[in-house]
Amino acid sequence: MTFTQVAVVGFGAMGAGIAQVCAQAGLEVTVLDTDDNRLADGERRLREFLDGGVSRGKLTGEERDAALARIRPTTELARLAGTGIVVEAIVEDAAVKTQTLPAVAEVVGPDAVITTNTSALSVTDLAAAVPHPHRFAGLHFFNPAPVMRLVEVVRALQTDDATVAAVLAFAEAIGKVAVEVKDRPGFLVNRLLMPYLNDVVQAYDDGLASARDIDVAVELGLGHPRGPLGLLDLVGLDVHEHATAAAYADTRDPQFAPPPLLSRMVAAGYHGRKTGRGFRAGVEEG
Repeated sequence: MTFTQVAVVGFGAMGAGIAQVCAQAGLEVTVLDTDDNRLADGERRLREFLDGGVSRGKLTGEERDAALARIRPTTELARLAGTGIVVEAIVEDAAVKTQTLPAVAEVVGPDAVITTNTSALSVTDLAAAVPHPHRFAGLHFFNPAPVMRLVEVVRALQTDDATVAAVLAFAEAIGKVAVEVKDRPGFLVNRLLMPYLNDVVQAYDDGLASARDIDVAVELGLGHPRGPLGLLDLVGLDVHEHATAAAYADTRDPQFAPPPLLSRMVAAGYHGRKTGRGFRAGVEEG
C-alpha cells in the first residue's frame, strides 16, 4: 500500500512537525484544525522551522518553498476525503480524540488507514471509537518530529497485519526508522523513560545533588546528549506528569506515579522552557 496523500489532524507543534516531514518527503499534505487562528499559528511555526533549516544549510530555499507548497491548511473536515492515511495529532485528551476520530473516519472512508500520535493514551481504546478499528494504529513521533528519526508503530488489539505493514512502510517512506510495539502504557521508549525521570526528580528533591550537577553527571558519566532535568524542561513538566499519571492509572505500578515535587511544580505553573521556569529553566544553579 503506497500513500501519496496524507492528512494531519491538528496543527500544533507536533502536527506542524509531522506535516513538514511528510511534505519534505514529497507527499501532498492536508492539515486540519478548528479555526483560522490555529492554522495561522501552525503555518508560522512551520515556516520558522523551515527557515531555520535553510539558515543552517540543512535545505535550500527551493526545497523549503516546495515543501510549503505541498501543505494545504484547512478548517473543513470534508477536504480530508480521498486521503489514504491520517495522522491525528490533537490534544492529549481521550474525550476530544474519541469525538474527533469517528468524524474523520466517516469522511476518509473505510479504506483509509487512521493513526494517532498519542504518547500516553491507549491506542486500543481510541481504535474502539472508529467504525473500522482493524485499520487503526498508533504512529508515535518524537519531538521535534523533523529532527527525531524514530517513530513507534503501535499495534492495538484490533489492528490487523496489513495495517501494521502499511504504517511501517509509510514511516520508512517519510524517512523515519520505525519500531513495532504493543499497546502498553508509554509504549516502548516512554515506558523505559518515565520511571527513570521520576527517579531523577525524586533524587533531586531528596537533595542528592543540584539540578545542574545531576545533568552534568548523566551527560558525562552515561554519555547522554542531554541531562534528565534539562530534558524534562524541554519536554514540559506538565506533559511528563500527564503521561506518568496516565500510566499509573492504567497499571497502578508505583514506578509510574508522578513524584510529589513534579506535581507541585506543575500546579505552580513551572512547566519548563515554555513557561520560563522549571528544574533548569529560569533557575540559577549553585
